[in-house]
Amino acid sequence: MTTTESTTARPAAGAAPAPRGGSDRARAEQKLGWYLAGPAFAVMLLVTAYPIVQAFYYSLFDYRLTDPENISFVGLKNYAVILTDSIWWTSFGVTVFITVVTVAVELVLGFLLALVMMNALKAIRPVLRAAILIPYAVITVVSAFSWQYAFSLDSGFVNSWFDWLPGVSADTDWFGSTGSSLFVICLAEIWKTTPFVSLLLLAGLAQVPDVLQEAARVDGATWWQRMWKVTLPNMKAAIMVALLFRTLDAFRVFDSVFVMTAGANNTETVSFLAYRQTIARVEIGLGSAVSVLLFLSVVIICIGFIKGFKVDLSQVRGEK
Repeated sequence: MTTTESTTARPAAGAAPAPRGGSDRARAEQKLGWYLAGPAFAVMLLVTAYPIVQAFYYSLFDYRLTDPENISFVGLKNYAVILTDSIWWTSFGVTVFITVVTVAVELVLGFLLALVMMNALKAIRPVLRAAILIPYAVITVVSAFSWQYAFSLDSGFVNSWFDWLPGVSADTDWFGSTGSSLFVICLAEIWKTTPFVSLLLLAGLAQVPDVLQEAARVDGATWWQRMWKVTLPNMKAAIMVALLFRTLDAFRVFDSVFVMTAGANNTETVSFLAYRQTIARVEIGLGSAVSVLLFLSVVIICIGFIKGFKVDLSQVRGEK
């Protein structure tokens, strides 16, 4: 059985080709779109470009906020200091670990929840969707404090509830080692943002044409074959958007680490390292260099996803 994907309608043989650049109506709609979105786009570009340019500018200086008179140009020295320091690579490894684990688990759980919401009875569907989306409505800091209280030695209930599990007892200190601390941080991130992934995947499921599912069913395809050959290929754009958004969000994780461990036991992430250098140590030059490296990492992730999935969103919308 071959992979079946929906395609946009093609002009019949002998039909006149569409004019280059689209019809007058399409060009008018595109022009109106730029008029409506242009001001917001310009403001967004201004408020995002200015901090990036300023951070890159400060990263070229040896600049400590407590001694602003002795600012000096050092070129790329701050980048060399960071990239040759084990603290950076430890933070980078922790960030990558949290990103890979949380995004992989959220993709699987989010897809299962999307299937449940898609196939639920029509009468209970609104209630079910609202119940699943509740965790995403909770503020991240509040969620982090809740998970910290649940797993803490003095106020938590996890040790008493799950002391029948191997390795869990009344004296288990979840925030006393790197592995258990990262486990709780990942658990809090997964609980908080899986509903967001399920919502994006639900939109992708709704776009799979029923006629393709019916054709595959008539051909005798099993549920698993329809899933791999029909459903998932036609959800490629939705999966890419969900993975891209969540990967970028997970790579910038800060709140949960700040609340639960404050970077102790080698749980410091790249965002927390930038905060510690810039705010706690007021090393503006080094902190700005860390921020620029974080920005470059995010750009590389974006390019990698777009090139890897090879999804043209304008083609998905039927514009090409």
